[in-house]
Amino acid sequence: MFLLARCAAVVVGLAFAVAAAAQQFPSKPIKIVIPFVPGGPSDTVGRAIGSKFQEYLGQPAVVENKPGANGSIAAEFVAKADPDGYTILVGSIGVFSINAALFKDLRYHPVRDFAPITLAVTTPNVLVTKTAYPAKSVKELLDDMRKRPGKVSFGSSGTGSSDHLTLELFKQLTNTDGIHVPYKGGAAVVTDLLGGQVDASFQNLGTVATQIKAGKIRPLAVTAKARNPQIPDVPTMAEAGLPDLVVTSWQAAGAPIKTPREIVAKLNDAAVRALRSPDVRERLVAIGFDVVAGSPEEFGAFMKAEVERWTKVVERGGIKPD
Repeated sequence: MFLLARCAAVVVGLAFAVAAAAQQFPSKPIKIVIPFVPGGPSDTVGRAIGSKFQEYLGQPAVVENKPGANGSIAAEFVAKADPDGYTILVGSIGVFSINAALFKDLRYHPVRDFAPITLAVTTPNVLVTKTAYPAKSVKELLDDMRKRPGKVSFGSSGTGSSDHLTLELFKQLTNTDGIHVPYKGGAAVVTDLLGGQVDASFQNLGTVATQIKAGKIRPLAVTAKARNPQIPDVPTMAEAGLPDLVVTSWQAAGAPIKTPREIVAKLNDAAVRALRSPDVRERLVAIGFDVVAGSPEEFGAFMKAEVERWTKVVERGGIKPD
């Protein structure tokens, strides 16, 4: 009986300690770990969120870029960090979903190891072609792919990237085939589209918006539910006859899985307020992002669905990492 009482006292004591820590949070700077090099989408979004922490939380954010292994080095680092809210991850669709579908020996799992904070932003992919390519619509592209199976070349940012898996989903939905040409990043794909070395690609809008507006690359459709205001004349995939090809690349924030809910709620409030602040929103929208800034519960459900979706695409396509 005495032992049970002591155990109960310990449990109560721990609960009070956790509650006290959550109430005092934060009492020191918060580290935002970015799984890629400075200047990319994750870095841009992470720094945008962190720029308001001093104002909204009373403590600054310290950004640390930790690139490597498709973002898994940073993700594993944060997943194993103390679950106290002082180390969080801001990463991409790859880090929070595709890696789990692609790599069998991954040493973290986004659903198992992360407490969702917020789905920060999304951006659609755009199916684009070189200007010399004869197809001027999705239908004409599919007609050509069926006439010349395995001949039309599609560049991607790399095996397992969101644009590569969008291509795979496109092929699976249309029962067509093409040549996948993986590059090291979207910029290299755009260079070869401009030079005519590759026929087509699914690229993030932010990567190709300037070239589209300049008439140097031809857009056929966006993979969003609605037309994008930056390129309002470009139809959606649904308008082109493919309603199930709705794909967005996205950036999100997560904390170690055992982070107390009260601390996650504070981090969510600060991140959402930062993303919705006029100066940050304007800056992100200008470079092609749609600001979401949702709840932890919404992001958790979305992340789980994305992992399941891309796992099916990877398995059906027999995709293996390089």
